[in-house]
Amino acid sequence: MDKPTAPPPGPSSHDRRRDQRASDPYPALVGTTSGEPPHNIDAEQAVLGACMLKHQVVDQVRGTLDAGDFYRPAHETIWRAILALRAEDAPTDPIALADHLQSKGDLSRVGGSSYLHTLVTVAPPSTDNADYYAQIVRRDAQLRTLHSTGIRTVHHALTPGADPDEIRTAIETEIRAERERALASGGSRLSRYIVNGWDFVTKTGADKEPLWGTREQTAWASGESLMIVGAPGVGKTTIAHQVVLARLGLQASVLDLPVAEGERVLYLAMDRPQQIARAMARRITPADEAHLRDRLAVWQGPLPATLDKEPDLLAELAATHRADTIVIDSLKDAVSTLVDDSLAVAFNNARMRALRAGVQIMELHHQRKAAADAPRGMRPTLDRVYGSTWLTAGAGSVLFIAGEAGDPAVTIHHLKTVTGEIGPLPVVHDHQRGTTYVEPTLDPVTILRAAPDGLTTRDLATALTGEANPDRADIEKARRHLDRLVKTGLAVKAEGTSGGTGGGQQARYRPSARHITAVS
Repeated sequence: MDKPTAPPPGPSSHDRRRDQRASDPYPALVGTTSGEPPHNIDAEQAVLGACMLKHQVVDQVRGTLDAGDFYRPAHETIWRAILALRAEDAPTDPIALADHLQSKGDLSRVGGSSYLHTLVTVAPPSTDNADYYAQIVRRDAQLRTLHSTGIRTVHHALTPGADPDEIRTAIETEIRAERERALASGGSRLSRYIVNGWDFVTKTGADKEPLWGTREQTAWASGESLMIVGAPGVGKTTIAHQVVLARLGLQASVLDLPVAEGERVLYLAMDRPQQIARAMARRITPADEAHLRDRLAVWQGPLPATLDKEPDLLAELAATHRADTIVIDSLKDAVSTLVDDSLAVAFNNARMRALRAGVQIMELHHQRKAAADAPRGMRPTLDRVYGSTWLTAGAGSVLFIAGEAGDPAVTIHHLKTVTGEIGPLPVVHDHQRGTTYVEPTLDPVTILRAAPDGLTTRDLATALTGEANPDRADIEKARRHLDRLVKTGLAVKAEGTSGGTGGGQQARYRPSARHITAVS
């Protein structure tokens, strides 16, 4: 084995100038700009190291990178060797790579086998992000090409007797060639997020488990935002905190619906952060310290800019703080104004960019002030949510908490659903403990258990609404409740034999033997 050597130094400025004079037909402009052209040696090393750790990575990034995209000549040589090995279906690890480079007389020129092993050790632990680093390398290569094009353009423009049409033609030819190359690589802004129709249907969230809820009743779907709406003091933050703690792994469910554990939460406490801290403190014990230190980051106060003005800010915040979940508390503090349709569309753009980056989003929002005076018990609708309709149009799920400020008993309505509707849920806040539970006397399971002769859908609708003649919508909701209990094995359904036009209303539902045994 050859003697260990240090990683090859980057080319000196003298070497760069010499190489440029040899290839650039306009040496007079060398030195007219200061500093080195754009490059990122760390990203180049990360890509090469990932390809050596896992040869399948080569297939992921080869469409993005050309050998000439590497700024360091040694990296270009290593990349060509990796492609040659992959073409032969040979290993691309440092040992195989060193043998290949040695056979070509290039091993010492790239820094020896020790440098190949260095590339593996400095590579990120996971190879999943290799394509991201390849995009960085490709971006800097494009900027260097534009930099060279600009220098040549300036030289042409300063040449006596220059023809503007010839200059424009030369520029357009170079730019067209670069654009075609970018489009072919799939790395341009026009191709970066393109997927084929089959992958779109089968892989874009169609079969993902919900973040909160079940497949039949989803409160928060993966890849779609959740908006929790209500008047001040009805418990939006209380419920949000329980979901956050479940995402951190400190509890398993909220309102009897399971919550999927996440990695790290970034909480944007823009609206009264001290009050938010006091509310969360009700649920926290000293045993939770490690979880909160490692997996919860809190931003206090206003953001550097509103999201309608900087649509990439939300995704950048998540990336900076390594968060897979962001909580916006509250929406009014994240957008310049909520009633302007154009700004609401701009915010939805920011929301979609973060979701596309794999960030899950929960938003706390307010209802219209006039709606606060609506009759108690009146079923809310989406037009009671404050601001432009584009805010709710872009949300995946909208939960509305109806009640009075400070009232422990409120009702949660599912105004915008992902799958089946949840509720309406009569819930009770335990303000001292910061917990919320479903009121058992209005729980369909409890009502069914208390009916020895079983229930029809109309019976359940009457019990849930308190109305002697529930409307068709209430009866349909009751039917869905009961059918879900049948599906989960908590109820059995006996179709009615009498005539009439009631259809499913004639069926009678009874607690299953499993249900009776479980509660006895």
